[in-house]
Amino acid sequence: MSAGVARRAAVLGHPVAHSLSPTLHRAAYAALGLDAWSYGAEDVTEDQLAGFVAGLSDEWAGLSLTMPLKQTVIPLLDHVEPLAQVVGAVNTVLLQGTGAARTLVGANTDVHGLVAALREGLGPDRGVERAVVLGAGATASSTLAALAELGCTSPLVLVRSVARAGGLLRAAHRMGVNPVLRPLDDAPRAMADADVVVSTLPPHAADPLAASVDGRVTGVLLDVAYDPRPTALHARWVELGGTAVGGERMLLHQAAEQVRLMTGHPAPIGAMDAALGRALAVS
Repeated sequence: MSAGVARRAAVLGHPVAHSLSPTLHRAAYAALGLDAWSYGAEDVTEDQLAGFVAGLSDEWAGLSLTMPLKQTVIPLLDHVEPLAQVVGAVNTVLLQGTGAARTLVGANTDVHGLVAALREGLGPDRGVERAVVLGAGATASSTLAALAELGCTSPLVLVRSVARAGGLLRAAHRMGVNPVLRPLDDAPRAMADADVVVSTLPPHAADPLAASVDGRVTGVLLDVAYDPRPTALHARWVELGGTAVGGERMLLHQAAEQVRLMTGHPAPIGAMDAALGRALAVS
């Protein structure tokens, strides 16, 4: 792919001004010498998404999507990759071909990001037998797929409302995973015994749990929230002897996979990581 061919990509969401995706993708393009490539941020609501996608010109290479667009976009696509299909969430759209022959392909790089981030804490060889997931949204569905890849197909999922976990259970059924649902109140005891804990809760939603976790922990925590950094749960986990991986690591690795898919080049992880560190240092 020529560095001189102008191509566009962007992250879509509402609101999206806070996204770090432009920082990561632009750093990758610079390191790859793709000087004509650009990556922006577009404020797009669910109601606006169909019109936005229909208006994309041939210069567009791909899109990154935030919630709830990860699910809204699925009916607008020509093809959805199997992983994204079973998870029920598309965070990456690839625009392939031109004109009438153009195909919109949906993919999920969140699972890749979760596995790579957890591997930073687990190391290359350690498997996962006992896992706990906090929350039941789209990121939780991706987390079930990531945990299955790491060897755990019966994770404990702690939710505020079992009645609202239907989407997660349907996704789990499609991927052959058998989660056990329990109320979020069970979190302190369950987390202490886990090899891996993944919090998919929104920023600050896990803060009350941080104070309730007591005693020594030995597992790996990944809190997908990273603002503030570290989160209260992350800080408490480290204080009690556990290994914690910041949510920005998932963000880095899922963006790197997006870069590979959109550009056809291996992602320059080092350059992207350095740019992420600089951005977080001033945020």
